[in-house]
Amino acid sequence: MRPPFKITAKILNLCSEITHLLGQIESLKMPVPQPKLRRQSRIKTVFSSLAIEGNRLTEEQVTDLINNKRVIGPKKDILEVKNAIRVYELIRSYKAGKLISLLQAHKIMMENLIEDAGRLRTRNVGIFQGNKIAHMAPKYQMVPRLMENLFSFIKKKDNLHPLIKSSIFHYELEFIHPFSDGNGRLGRLWQTIILLNFHPIFEYIPIESIVKNKQKQYYRALAQSDKTGSSTKFIEFMLQAIYLATQTFFKDFRSSPQTAKSRIMLARDHFKKQTFSRKDYLSFHKNISSATASRDLLYGAKHKLLKKSGQKALTKYSTK
Repeated sequence: MRPPFKITAKILNLCSEITHLLGQIESLKMPVPQPKLRRQSRIKTVFSSLAIEGNRLTEEQVTDLINNKRVIGPKKDILEVKNAIRVYELIRSYKAGKLISLLQAHKIMMENLIEDAGRLRTRNVGIFQGNKIAHMAPKYQMVPRLMENLFSFIKKKDNLHPLIKSSIFHYELEFIHPFSDGNGRLGRLWQTIILLNFHPIFEYIPIESIVKNKQKQYYRALAQSDKTGSSTKFIEFMLQAIYLATQTFFKDFRSSPQTAKSRIMLARDHFKKQTFSRKDYLSFHKNISSATASRDLLYGAKHKLLKKSGQKALTKYSTK
């Protein structure tokens, strides 16, 4: 059964703008500094996602825990961060379309925090704001079937854009509230996992940091979708958050300096086993001068990143 939602002009425009940004990132032809960016993103993601849930540790303390340093703070908050770090370290091992994978992630995320970590809830729950019930989740007897339907929707091959599908999943998981606790952080995690299957760059884009900065709008979008019985408003909110996070990443990534080594490594990946000339290298790196190209190729040959053959105008290069 397909969850209720409508495709609005705003949703289509945001999908188009995000896709355009991803194309711009690809066109930069710059190697992603994976360990550095992965670490930076993980710090912001873990800090932001847990801060939304009331965790009191600072971003500096989260950084220290990721770096295996001792931190003084509330025991529960420290455990939440340590669990989340473990979950995000395994992010590429989870299967977006498998409930068992979600349960495995929940078990790690909530280990020693709740008794039923890694298991669907077996009691009815409601979400309170003050003394009022903001959301009454479906009865626990319905949860297994609802989750089965949700994963069937995710796995179904259709024309629905993954950006939209990931947002629908996020909302529906919050609506079903399949766990006794940890639903918010699992919903945000799983949206990222679905997006990773769409484009690998999302491992380095901390969408949660935008959600944290717009926390009131986040909960308002959830409430509006509950009220209308459709995830449309939540989809619009999350796509806007994804767009802002991707835009920030693009600006920061574009401003990072390129080096002779980074350009050579890109050329190696591009030309593979083919030989190429300085002219070919310039054609690939259109924004550098002839002098820079010559210095790059000299650097590549000197440091044995490239094999040089021939003389003067007949000089050719290849990968080792």
